[in-house]
Amino acid sequence: MDDKAREADLIARAVAGDGDAFAELVEPYESRVYNLAVRMCGDRETAFDLAQEVFLKAYRFLPRFKGEASFSTWLYRVASNTCLDQLRRRRRSPETLSLDDAVETGSGSLRRTVADSSLEPERLVLREEVRAEIRDAVTGLPLEQRLAVLLRDFEGLTYGEIAEALGCSLGTVKSRINRGRAALRERLTARELLPAAGVYSVGRSPRSSRERDRRSGLEAPGGRAAGHGTGPTRGVDG
Repeated sequence: MDDKAREADLIARAVAGDGDAFAELVEPYESRVYNLAVRMCGDRETAFDLAQEVFLKAYRFLPRFKGEASFSTWLYRVASNTCLDQLRRRRRSPETLSLDDAVETGSGSLRRTVADSSLEPERLVLREEVRAEIRDAVTGLPLEQRLAVLLRDFEGLTYGEIAEALGCSLGTVKSRINRGRAALRERLTARELLPAAGVYSVGRSPRSSRERDRRSGLEAPGGRAAGHGTGPTRGVDG
């Protein structure tokens, strides 16, 4: 049985109420959905809850999946809408977003960092500054631009897949991505913190998604890139 047939079989069994089939169906996307939620909302605890909500919605609405788009694109649509709804609700009470919670000590707050003995202290400081700037710049984008940039540059979806996931035209997707990238490039250039390579550097080609995540500090927990390893959901049942 090829991958497409296996996926169709799992969908049919999940629709019939087989919770194990559903868990097997969504397992490859667990980290991806969680990563998208983290990058969109900037809060790991909220992202965990959002990921759970996404998979519960997917289980509930799976009978409506008609196969007009791929299952992964349909799931990204559920995840995108769930994240956007959450962030729009949070607009009523704005708060500072950060992907890294500070460590509280008796003498104040400290940022979490990972030591790397291969780098000199000055380079460590600069790398962390670049990563923090990219995280802040991404979370500072308008919601629609942020989502489009994340789906393209961090999740690796094609323009067509993003258009299907977001329910908008290809031109709209391209416009949002171009505007989002320009805003990020402008901010990083102004701060003289533009990475040496990547889609935000003029005239350079993007690195692999894992390398982009590693450089930006936006990879999954435990150093895993999007789509690798297990995520926060298992065994969703009805």
